[in-house]
Amino acid sequence: MDEHTPTSGPIGGPSADALFAAPAHEVRAAVGRALAEDLTPLGDLTASLVVPDAVAVGALVARRSGVLAGSACATEAFLQVDPAIRLGWRKTDGDRLEPGDLIAAISGPLAPVLTAERTALNFLGHLSGIATMVARWVEVADGGAVVWDTRKTTPGLRALEKAAVRAGGGANHRANLSDWIMLKDNHLTGTDIAVAVKSAHSRWPGRTVHVECDDLEQVRECLRAGADAILLDDMTPAEVRTCVAEADSWKAEHGPAVAGGLRRDNARHPGRLRDHRRRLHLERCPHQRLSGAGHRAGPGRPGSMTAGAGGGPT
Repeated sequence: MDEHTPTSGPIGGPSADALFAAPAHEVRAAVGRALAEDLTPLGDLTASLVVPDAVAVGALVARRSGVLAGSACATEAFLQVDPAIRLGWRKTDGDRLEPGDLIAAISGPLAPVLTAERTALNFLGHLSGIATMVARWVEVADGGAVVWDTRKTTPGLRALEKAAVRAGGGANHRANLSDWIMLKDNHLTGTDIAVAVKSAHSRWPGRTVHVECDDLEQVRECLRAGADAILLDDMTPAEVRTCVAEADSWKAEHGPAVAGGLRRDNARHPGRLRDHRRRLHLERCPHQRLSGAGHRAGPGRPGSMTAGAGGGPT
């Protein structure tokens, strides 16, 4: 087994493209919170009954097709519990999985493996589910549009979930409220699009100004005001086609993004997906988990562990 030995603290995981990696401090913090949730105040009482010299030798094996994400969180979960646990990753974040694929080999003292495995699998399952769902939308887009995420993330897990979106082939919209300016109807109370766009550009000239539009007239207002990006919200395919044509007539640098009412059948429509400048905003991500793990072990002999990795719901 190719054992994983972290090179800089417990974070490391497989040598995946850095594009798919969540910030190390976010991984450490999220895993630390999850383990504290499981182990406070007295630790793992059941695992304390395990024979001290029992050893686990196991594997993470895919039970469904999907896309892997969250491997750094799984690594961190095991190593925060016991640095003696060794992981040999055979797949990296962003890899496609088929049933039966070996994802990672695991070995180490049985008790800490048992303590950490649920936390590790929860992160892997949740984040792989997001990556899998995003990959399905990327397949629908078929190169005709970029699949974007939103800020509708699980509180405290945004950086991890946005990394999973990237692993699935999608792209990240703003990370938080300090990134882009996003003007919606409520923000325009007492003012209008032109004034709000001008004010935003004046105050934060380096920030993108994105405006949500409900109809064609608002799209025209955005184009006249010089908004950097336009979001078409809850429009029909026919309305989207009309607004896209209007933006094209202005030779807008960024094509409109589409959000709300998206399904895989209507997202294929050429009026929605005409070129690489189009964006599709996914409004939600699945909460998919890995299948449960089973263990067998005894003093002085290896145990075994298998777990399934699967994708999100349709």
